[in-house]
Amino acid sequence: MNCVLGLFECRGHREESVPHPQNLRTNARGGIMRTYRFLFTLLAALCALCALLLSAGLPPPLFAKEKPPTISPDDLTLRLFQLLDTSYGGKLSEFYLIGDVYRDPKTPDKELQHVFKVEYDKDKAFGRLRLYVRSVDKLTPGQLRDYTPKQVYDFAEEDVEKFTKTDPGPFGKTADLYFQASANGPLATAPITDEARREYEAYVSQWLLPALAKK
Repeated sequence: MNCVLGLFECRGHREESVPHPQNLRTNARGGIMRTYRFLFTLLAALCALCALLLSAGLPPPLFAKEKPPTISPDDLTLRLFQLLDTSYGGKLSEFYLIGDVYRDPKTPDKELQHVFKVEYDKDKAFGRLRLYVRSVDKLTPGQLRDYTPKQVYDFAEEDVEKFTKTDPGPFGKTADLYFQASANGPLATAPITDEARREYEAYVSQWLLPALAKK
């Protein structure tokens, strides 16, 4: 009898251990709801983090996009472009200008003089400003009176430098190019050094801007 009762008890125990189908569906729904709550909590945390970073002035960690640097209104190239756009209709073709007097690096006792050719086209996607530089012996007052800047430029025959500028900002930004002639060769691309930047700034500030503003 005990064995029989034990047998029924064992069967009853096994029957109780088998989950009812209704319980299975309930457990499944509960697992899905817990997953949804976890995802919702995670999304809310990410939104809160982005809001905190933005309020602190920092970019969000995902899909951050750099803002273009602000150009100073005193930037030389910006001022030159604005002058050319407003006073020259955004285009300048073969503007010639006699430039500065300097000493020949190879012969310090000899004085030379720069002469420039400037071209500009605001519609170009690349190289809107092109500044060509040639060098001649220092001009006498009579030569300055008798010859035009274009004639002097043609006398020099070969360019010694060329600056190509696309956008406002310091010389040396992306798409800016510098060309320099070697002792026995034509113009070739060269690194944009601090000296090249200083030359560009001097040519624009001391010669191009004043001359174009007067014309």
